[in-house]
Amino acid sequence: MVEVNISKNEAGQRFDKFLFKYLNAAPKSFVYKMLRKKNIVLNGKKSTGDEKLCEGDSVKLFLAVETIEKFRESKSANVTNIPSISKKDIIFEDDDILLINKKAGILSQKAEAKDVSINEMMISYLVNNNKVSKESLNTFKPSVCNRLDRNTTGLIACGKSLIGLQELSRLFKDRDIDKYYITLVKGVVNEKKSIEGYLHKDEKTNKVSIHSSQIDDSEYIKTTYIPLGSFKYKNIEGTLLKVKLHTGKPHQIRAHLSSINHPIFGDTKYGCISTNNILRADFNIKYQLLHSYSLTFPKEDLLLEKLKGKTFIAPIPNVYKKVLEGGNLWPLGIQEDLEVQH
Repeated sequence: MVEVNISKNEAGQRFDKFLFKYLNAAPKSFVYKMLRKKNIVLNGKKSTGDEKLCEGDSVKLFLAVETIEKFRESKSANVTNIPSISKKDIIFEDDDILLINKKAGILSQKAEAKDVSINEMMISYLVNNNKVSKESLNTFKPSVCNRLDRNTTGLIACGKSLIGLQELSRLFKDRDIDKYYITLVKGVVNEKKSIEGYLHKDEKTNKVSIHSSQIDDSEYIKTTYIPLGSFKYKNIEGTLLKVKLHTGKPHQIRAHLSSINHPIFGDTKYGCISTNNILRADFNIKYQLLHSYSLTFPKEDLLLEKLKGKTFIAPIPNVYKKVLEGGNLWPLGIQEDLEVQH
């Protein structure tokens, strides 16, 4: 017999859903058969599986140890072999959430089984620092709650606990978190403006297009940009922008700004080839200069008390400063103090 006591991260779900995770290699028919025969009981009583679990509940499995081992496949056996996120890249951490400053070149979540994403690196960090156990990952797995393109840097929010994961997911879904990006674009922008349109994604090319009116399978988008200062480097005119996302669609900022002739520096998909060639040669810029700079949490209706009304900032990569220095916009001309990574 094996007894499992339900933790706070396992509470709130249906009993059968928990069992499918715990005995993740067992057929569902086997689980329900064991429930009917009282070989698996909840708080000492026969269960149908549709009960909602509470923290501290007792689950007893009157099964041979060999049977349990046969039907349990660990999904986290190699987690300690995956590179962890660096502590210097952690912007904020408590018992429920983790905010990370993601570097360029890292996926937010894996696209293929062989990929290593910031999600796996975050879990590796938690396990290696004894913040979660490998065993607990079989029934609850911390997860990234927002996505950034592989080569977009900045703030990634992760749920460490069930309540953290649920609250972050709700806030991002309901757009209750104010998200601001910092970017460098081609051309001079003189005024704050909100632009709207419709975004269509071509799944074959993984590229999006922007349209003034709705077409088949397109989605409405809205982006607000605020100029922080303009500059000139060699023959390139540019502007440092602060951008607010009202809708969060794939490649939205990159494609939306490019559609109004202000492509992001370094963007190989939607950018200007000649500008990018100069920036690559002079500053070794290989990726789009787009950075998820700040997240502001709402003051009301938030279960995560420590986060109410708080703003968190991920310092911009040092390459931004180098480009702005080249254009004589650093530190003069900047309309707000930007934190820079060191």
